[in-house]
Parts: sequence; C-alpha cells; structure tokens
Amino acid sequence: MPTPALTFPPELLLAAQGVRVAFFDIDGVLTDGGLYISEQGETLKRFHILDGLGLKLLQRAGITPAVITGRDSRPLRMRLQALGVTHVHYGTEDKAPAAEKTLAALGLDWSQAAAIGDDWPDLPVLRRCAFAAAPANAHAEVKAVAHHVTRAAGGSGAAREFCDVLLVASGRYAELLETYR
Repeated sequence: MPTPALTFPPELLLAAQGVRVAFFDIDGVLTDGGLYISEQGETLKRFHILDGLGLKLLQRAGITPAVITGRDSRPLRMRLQALGVTHVHYGTEDKAPAAEKTLAALGLDWSQAAAIGDDWPDLPVLRRCAFAAAPANAHAEVKAVAHHVTRAAGGSGAAREFCDVLLVASGRYAELLETYR
C-alpha cells in the first residue's frame, strides 16, 4: 500500500485519537456562511462536494457525524439526508445541550468527541470536545480555542480537512484511500 500524500503533525493526531463522534456546524463550516435569498424568499445554500465525501468517509471509519445548527431549511435537510447524517439538531442556538443529547444517545462522552465551528455559538461545544477545529475564515475567538485551524475556508473544503485529520488519527485513512486506487 503506497504512503498517503496527506500528513499532519503528530501532536495534532494525538489530540484527535479516540474520536467517535464529530460535531459540525453548518453555516460557515459546511457552507461558505453566505445566505442567498431568492425572489420568492427562499434561502439557498452552497455545499462543497469534498466536504460531503468527508462525512461519508467518517461513517465508514466508525466515526458518527452529527450536525448542530442554528438554522433549518429544506435544502439543508435534503443534503444531510443524502449524506446519511441522522444525528441532527436544527434551529438550535444553545448547542452544548444538543451535543449532550447526541453523546447520550450514542453512549459516548466529551473525551470521544470532536467539533468544527466558526463563530461564538459554537464555542461551548468546541471547548468541551477532545478535539476542536475551525475553518480558516472563522472568528478569532473560535480560532483561539481550536486545536487545528484548517487551510481551507468554510464551504470550501474546511470540513473535509477536519474529516481527514480524524481519519488519519483513527488509523483508517490509508485503508479507505486504498479502496479508491
């Protein structure tokens, strides 16, 4: 099996080891944070395909992706359903209790959790998780608590980079990559 091209610092991988659930914000993480409003008043969102495969790969590696978002929309529900994400909290401003519910449902605790977020409402979850990440364009306060700030911006591959760190730390990255060779 060839050596993967992707590498991360050992201390980063150590912080991400043992993760069994990964929490994702939507706006600013899985989307670029922009809100596109149609003439009919419908909110549209743009998702990056790299991020979607990252969530699917996490599932294949035994890491549960979970979403906690302050917004709700039909396109968002459709995208998450297409990705097979079943642990979702919509319209949730107080994110820590939502994360606690997911952890309880999965029989996990904060030491087995990772999260990626971009703004203040994400801080309570990011601070409790064993591994926290922020997109390159996240707010400064969020970057300050993150173990890893992605090179990519939200909606442009940041979530995939977060997934890749978790996959490498889990020891499953090379095996999953091999299935595509």
